[in-house]
Amino acid sequence: MLPITVCMIAKNEDIHIEECLKRLRPCKFEIVVVDTGSVDRTVETARKYTDKVYHFDWCHDFSAARNYSIEKASNDWVLIIDCDEYLENINLIGIETILKDNIKSVGMIVRNNPYIIQGVRSIMTERIGRLFNRRYCHYEGSIHEQVTTLDGNEPETFSIPLTFYHEGYVSESDKRMRATRNLEMLLRDLEVKGANPYIYYQLGQNYISLYDLEKAANYFKLGLELNADPSYAFVQSMTETYGYCLVELAKYDAALALQDKYDLFSNRADFVYLMGIIYLKKNMLEDALREFTKATTLDTYSRKGVNSYRAYYNIGYIYEMMDQKDKAKEYYLKCGDFNNAARRVKEL
Repeated sequence: MLPITVCMIAKNEDIHIEECLKRLRPCKFEIVVVDTGSVDRTVETARKYTDKVYHFDWCHDFSAARNYSIEKASNDWVLIIDCDEYLENINLIGIETILKDNIKSVGMIVRNNPYIIQGVRSIMTERIGRLFNRRYCHYEGSIHEQVTTLDGNEPETFSIPLTFYHEGYVSESDKRMRATRNLEMLLRDLEVKGANPYIYYQLGQNYISLYDLEKAANYFKLGLELNADPSYAFVQSMTETYGYCLVELAKYDAALALQDKYDLFSNRADFVYLMGIIYLKKNMLEDALREFTKATTLDTYSRKGVNSYRAYYNIGYIYEMMDQKDKAKEYYLKCGDFNNAARRVKEL
């Protein structure tokens, strides 16, 4: 058994927590579940898998709840997961080896997130810091909490062979309720801390959940104007999500201004693909073709397909617009079982 404690906080997670804990069982981790006021079967289900189930009076502070769960662990190494995250792949021996050389750093898990783009379900992959030694790190921030060192510095990170699938499903009413709650907390954080790119990023994401792209784009713009470190994952995500908001709002000229950030982000297929979409919307077909083609050569990406079938589909679409049907069909056929491409091949 690895000296790692899985720490979770939960509230009314009956539809997720059993699958989450069931997948963790073969790893034989110690598991701590801290409930913040469930009225469903969350606590009863958790007790089937661990005897370390505790109650925490909710105080509108996620870090306080996280840190309380960490206090209840028997081990110094803690792995933080949410109830709607399901284990997909793990290399226990690999993790044990890596921990010995990274005692003060934060381990980055892989999380696969389903999402809908252009009406098609896809996967976005991200790395997030979730494994750390509590003697050196803890959580800060009342909402969208972040791991920081105990002395307040940004921790160093390392990759670990651990992948989760983020189910993330909630009803539309629950989604709006959570978004409204989070909005209040984020605005309170903003008032206390002042202009902060990470808070602006989370406000933008929250307004996307509330289907208000105008406000989302405005907060992303404010966040980017603060010139946060472009190597941070949230800055990369903020830039790309801002671009897609502008595209959805048909503000193509504003989106085109993102080409000023090309040198910062053009190592990512996501950003290059986004620029292809923007050029396509502006009817700059040669520029769009160049970007989609470049995207297929890049290995760094978050959204599935941006460096493969989605890029190939748009290349095919551009060739079709240019009345080069043979070239269009060639690229549509590269898309594999992507339904949009299969339909175009049939029609051609």
